[in-house]
Amino acid sequence: MRNVILDCDPGHDDAISIIIAASAASDLNILGITTVAGNVEVEKNTINTLKICELLELDVPVVQGARRPLVKASEIAPEIHGETGMDGPELPDPQIEVTEGHAVDFIIEQVMNSSEQVTLVPTGPLTNIAMALIKEPRIIENIDEIVLMGGGTFGNWTPAAEFNIFVDAEAAKVVYDSSVPVTMFGLDVTHQVIATEDIIERVGKIDNKIAVFVKELLIFFGETYKNHFGFNGGPIHDACTTMYLLKPELFKTEYLNVTVETKGEYSYGMTVIDTLSVTGREPNTNVAFGVDTEAFWRLFEEILKSFDGGQTDE
Repeated sequence: MRNVILDCDPGHDDAISIIIAASAASDLNILGITTVAGNVEVEKNTINTLKICELLELDVPVVQGARRPLVKASEIAPEIHGETGMDGPELPDPQIEVTEGHAVDFIIEQVMNSSEQVTLVPTGPLTNIAMALIKEPRIIENIDEIVLMGGGTFGNWTPAAEFNIFVDAEAAKVVYDSSVPVTMFGLDVTHQVIATEDIIERVGKIDNKIAVFVKELLIFFGETYKNHFGFNGGPIHDACTTMYLLKPELFKTEYLNVTVETKGEYSYGMTVIDTLSVTGREPNTNVAFGVDTEAFWRLFEEILKSFDGGQTDE
């Protein structure tokens, strides 16, 4: 089994990513879930994570992390994810509690003490990951890979920058400039996995409580993407990371140099991807550009069906 730490800001697509990682179809060993300020404030993201874990009956540490980016003020996206950060479904207040401590220290401890290498899976701003790398550089030796959602050749928060990278570009630069292998799922590929009405209908035919929850997530997320961007459904960005860990052959990637812009007036947060090798800089990132969309959704359905132990109350 592959040891993973999920670092996230749930978030509709973060929730789906956690569900994929925790499914019976997964061979991932979740060491813990850490939270970060991103889609909404970190406290709300933490509550959402606890709710998801309780729904899944997933018994792993949930550790709260950074409340703000490394340098600049926080920027959140309630217009996309709602005031709670996970509007749409209604889950009860969690009975399970957050684990004591800080996410950065948890990441360092887990990586340093693991007998096998650990894969970090950040699907929000990269603040916690960057702080861990800065505080204890020795963790680099025991990180197998950082599989992240962020960036792209275009933006969705500004014309140049994707939200996760824009929120904390300085942290992203630390991660991309580290010697840790990075696999990147940016907008170029995540916009290929849009949960259209047809996909939502397919999910709706699966009769268990997890599938019902996912359908409600997709309906809300799809409406916000229709209203804000004119899409015909919501891209489940973050789910690409855990789907890749389950079945990497679904995705087409290229090994390229990626740098993060931290000084541009209009390009702050841009992931500068050297697709034609014009800079002469060594490749440092496995960048996903393509996905077998139908195979992705077939696997997604199978993952949701694997939760058949929890039937609906209908």
